[in-house]
Amino acid sequence: MTEIFESTGQALLYGVVGLAVMAAGFLALDLVTPGKLFHVVWTDRNRGAAVLLGSQSVAVGLVIMEAIRASESEQGLGQGLVSTLLYGLAGVLVMTVVGIVIGLLTPGQMGAMVLDDQDGRPHPGAWVQAGMYLGTAFMVSAALS
Repeated sequence: MTEIFESTGQALLYGVVGLAVMAAGFLALDLVTPGKLFHVVWTDRNRGAAVLLGSQSVAVGLVIMEAIRASESEQGLGQGLVSTLLYGLAGVLVMTVVGIVIGLLTPGQMGAMVLDDQDGRPHPGAWVQAGMYLGTAFMVSAALS
Protein backbone atom coordinates (compact mmCIF):
# COMPACT_ATOMS: atom_id res chain seq x y z
CA MET A 1 0.00 0.00 0.00
CA THR A 2 2.92 2.33 0.74
CA GLU A 3 4.11 1.93 -2.84
CA ILE A 4 0.73 3.11 -4.14
CA PHE A 5 0.91 6.28 -2.03
CA GLU A 6 4.51 6.88 -3.09
CA SER A 7 3.63 6.46 -6.78
CA THR A 8 0.62 8.74 -6.38
CA GLY A 9 2.81 11.41 -4.80
CA GLN A 10 5.31 11.12 -7.64
CA ALA A 11 2.53 11.39 -10.21
CA LEU A 12 1.28 14.56 -8.50
CA LEU A 13 4.77 16.08 -8.51
CA TYR A 14 5.24 15.29 -12.20
CA GLY A 15 1.79 16.79 -12.78
CA VAL A 16 2.87 20.04 -11.12
CA VAL A 17 6.01 20.16 -13.28
CA GLY A 18 3.91 19.40 -16.37
CA LEU A 19 1.48 22.18 -15.46
CA ALA A 20 4.38 24.63 -15.12
CA VAL A 21 5.67 23.67 -18.57
CA MET A 22 2.17 23.93 -20.06
CA ALA A 23 1.82 27.41 -18.52
CA ALA A 24 5.19 28.39 -20.03
CA GLY A 25 3.96 27.13 -23.40
CA PHE A 26 0.79 29.20 -23.09
CA LEU A 27 2.81 32.31 -22.23
CA ALA A 28 5.21 31.70 -25.14
CA LEU A 29 2.30 31.35 -27.58
CA ASP A 30 0.69 34.46 -26.11
CA LEU A 31 3.89 36.40 -26.83
CA VAL A 32 4.00 35.46 -30.52
CA THR A 33 0.31 35.99 -31.32
CA PRO A 34 -1.41 39.38 -31.47
CA GLY A 35 -3.68 40.30 -28.56
CA LYS A 36 -4.11 38.46 -25.30
CA LEU A 37 -4.48 34.78 -26.12
CA PHE A 38 -6.87 34.06 -23.26
CA HIS A 39 -9.19 36.86 -24.43
CA VAL A 40 -8.85 35.96 -28.12
CA VAL A 41 -9.84 32.32 -27.50
CA TRP A 42 -12.45 32.55 -24.73
CA THR A 43 -14.01 35.97 -25.28
CA ASP A 44 -13.59 36.54 -29.03
CA ARG A 45 -14.09 32.81 -29.71
CA ASN A 46 -11.43 32.93 -32.42
CA ARG A 47 -11.19 29.50 -34.02
CA GLY A 48 -7.69 30.03 -35.44
CA ALA A 49 -6.37 30.89 -31.99
CA ALA A 50 -8.15 27.84 -30.57
CA VAL A 51 -6.55 25.61 -33.23
CA LEU A 52 -3.11 26.99 -32.33
CA LEU A 53 -3.61 26.70 -28.59
CA GLY A 54 -5.09 23.21 -28.82
CA SER A 55 -2.31 21.89 -31.04
CA GLN A 56 0.37 23.53 -28.94
CA SER A 57 -1.14 22.02 -25.79
CA VAL A 58 -1.09 18.53 -27.32
CA ALA A 59 2.48 19.13 -28.55
CA VAL A 60 3.72 20.29 -25.15
CA GLY A 61 1.94 17.35 -23.51
CA LEU A 62 3.75 14.97 -25.87
CA VAL A 63 7.12 16.51 -25.01
CA ILE A 64 6.34 16.32 -21.28
CA MET A 65 5.32 12.67 -21.61
CA GLU A 66 8.60 11.79 -23.32
CA ALA A 67 10.56 13.94 -20.85
CA ILE A 68 9.06 11.96 -17.98
CA ARG A 69 9.94 8.69 -19.70
CA ALA A 70 13.48 9.91 -20.34
CA SER A 71 13.85 11.07 -16.72
CA GLU A 72 13.37 7.60 -15.25
CA SER A 73 16.75 6.72 -13.77
CA GLU A 74 18.52 5.63 -10.65
CA GLN A 75 19.27 9.29 -9.91
CA GLY A 76 16.03 9.67 -7.99
CA LEU A 77 12.83 11.64 -8.10
CA GLY A 78 14.44 15.06 -7.69
CA GLN A 79 16.62 14.70 -10.76
CA GLY A 80 13.70 13.25 -12.69
CA LEU A 81 11.55 16.28 -11.90
CA VAL A 82 14.33 18.73 -12.81
CA SER A 83 15.13 16.95 -16.07
CA THR A 84 11.44 16.83 -16.98
CA LEU A 85 11.15 20.56 -16.35
CA LEU A 86 14.26 21.37 -18.40
CA TYR A 87 13.39 19.03 -21.27
CA GLY A 88 9.84 20.40 -21.32
CA LEU A 89 11.01 24.01 -21.36
CA ALA A 90 13.50 23.17 -24.10
CA GLY A 91 10.60 21.75 -26.14
CA VAL A 92 8.57 24.94 -25.62
CA LEU A 93 11.57 27.03 -26.66
CA VAL A 94 12.16 24.98 -29.82
CA MET A 95 8.46 25.14 -30.75
CA THR A 96 8.43 28.91 -30.24
CA VAL A 97 11.60 29.46 -32.30
CA VAL A 98 10.31 27.23 -35.11
CA GLY A 99 7.02 29.17 -35.05
CA ILE A 100 8.89 32.47 -35.34
CA VAL A 101 11.07 31.19 -38.19
CA ILE A 102 8.03 29.86 -40.09
CA GLY A 103 6.39 33.24 -39.52
CA LEU A 104 9.39 35.01 -41.05
CA LEU A 105 9.26 32.77 -44.12
CA THR A 106 5.56 33.33 -44.83
CA PRO A 107 4.06 36.39 -46.51
CA GLY A 108 2.56 38.89 -44.09
CA GLN A 109 2.56 38.59 -40.33
CA MET A 110 1.93 34.89 -39.51
CA GLY A 111 0.51 35.57 -36.05
CA ALA A 112 -2.07 38.00 -37.41
CA MET A 113 -2.96 35.77 -40.35
CA VAL A 114 -3.67 32.67 -38.31
CA LEU A 115 -6.10 34.67 -36.19
CA ASP A 116 -7.98 35.90 -39.25
CA ASP A 117 -11.18 33.83 -39.12
CA GLN A 118 -13.35 34.22 -42.22
CA ASP A 119 -16.87 32.88 -42.56
CA GLY A 120 -16.47 31.14 -39.20
CA ARG A 121 -13.44 29.18 -40.41
CA PRO A 122 -9.84 29.52 -39.29
CA HIS A 123 -7.27 30.78 -41.77
CA PRO A 124 -5.44 27.82 -43.41
CA GLY A 125 -2.24 29.15 -41.85
CA ALA A 126 -3.63 28.20 -38.42
CA TRP A 127 -3.74 24.56 -39.47
CA VAL A 128 -0.22 24.79 -40.94
CA GLN A 129 1.15 26.29 -37.75
CA ALA A 130 -0.74 23.70 -35.68
CA GLY A 131 0.89 20.93 -37.70
CA MET A 132 4.25 22.61 -37.24
CA TYR A 133 3.81 22.55 -33.44
CA LEU A 134 2.96 18.86 -33.51
CA GLY A 135 5.79 18.01 -35.90
CA THR A 136 8.26 19.89 -33.72
CA ALA A 137 6.99 18.03 -30.65
CA PHE A 138 7.61 14.70 -32.40
CA MET A 139 11.17 15.78 -33.25
CA VAL A 140 11.92 16.96 -29.71
CA SER A 141 10.32 13.83 -28.26
CA ALA A 142 12.44 11.61 -30.49
CA ALA A 143 15.54 13.41 -29.26
CA LEU A 144 14.57 12.56 -25.68
CA SER A 145 14.14 8.85 -26.35
